[in-house]
Amino acid sequence: MCYFCGVKVHEKYMKRCIELAKNGLGTTYPNPLVGSVIVYENEIIGEGWHQKAGKPHAEVNAVNSVKDHSLLSKATIYVSLEPCSHFGKTPPCCDLIIKHQIPNVVVGTIDSFSEVSGNGIKKLTEYGKNVTVGVLEDECRELNKRFFTFHEKKRPYVILKWAESQDGFIAPEHKEIQEPIWITNAFSRQLVHKWRTEEPAILVGTQTVIDDNPRLDARDWQGGNPVRIVLDNCNRIMKESHIFDGKQKTIIISGLQSEVENENLSYEKIDFSDAIANQVMDVLYENGLQSVIIEGGRKTIQTFIDAGFWDEARIFRGKAILKNGTKAPVLNGNSYKKQLIEGDTLLIFRKS
Repeated sequence: MCYFCGVKVHEKYMKRCIELAKNGLGTTYPNPLVGSVIVYENEIIGEGWHQKAGKPHAEVNAVNSVKDHSLLSKATIYVSLEPCSHFGKTPPCCDLIIKHQIPNVVVGTIDSFSEVSGNGIKKLTEYGKNVTVGVLEDECRELNKRFFTFHEKKRPYVILKWAESQDGFIAPEHKEIQEPIWITNAFSRQLVHKWRTEEPAILVGTQTVIDDNPRLDARDWQGGNPVRIVLDNCNRIMKESHIFDGKQKTIIISGLQSEVENENLSYEKIDFSDAIANQVMDVLYENGLQSVIIEGGRKTIQTFIDAGFWDEARIFRGKAILKNGTKAPVLNGNSYKKQLIEGDTLLIFRKS
């Protein structure tokens, strides 16, 4: 087989690994998304993905799906992320590959987690395996952008989200009721709830809670609720607010001493007079939260934009025209993709 043809074959099967891995979005945290396929004579004989933290890894599920294990000693295993070489909640996947004498291993990208970080590839090579690394590496890294950001930058992957009117406002000048004023349609709002099941945390500021009394849950989509992160410098938020309902884990980031805590409520103290965004990133990292959706008002979102702590922005533009009110945050000089959602426009920006 020529080199070019071999690369194309590897890419074909790695694409399948990526497709499989995406099935675990929202359920594998804090583990990465991983897919694996096993190929014998140009046919897939087994495949699997990591489904949930503490459960078998992608390679295990792929091997278990092979009907004739005698073929493994002549097969190639593809995996989107470097096989682990350490004991965690499950045994090392490298040992599984070695046990079944799979001779060829094709890896999408190296795992930057300190417990792995090249050790899996090293171990497989030492046991005589033919290891190929870096197939569709950019795509495999994109798949685990949260995981890599957390372990390499020591902070969560930050997703900004807001909805703005056609004339660029995120809220009217005056409100008569303590609940959100909907700028977007029901389909866009349901998509937001889907996103909440895919990220471990959601963050808002004090004024958003006072004005809207949000639940910050995923009631319109099946899946888990994110950890609620609320910035409240002086503990001004009323205890009758939904964020204190005890239905999901909530962290209040305050400038004062901790108030009463319980199983689902804790307080973290920071200095609100100095580099707020930096301190919040540290709090989220220390709590093991690999990503966060920031849905706060203009002041909160702009704070993270100005500090450079954002990776992605998802901006809905509805049909409404408000004429006045709170202007949308300012986000300049970045490329974006556009999607139409039943009359709403969704712009997805990535930081340059």
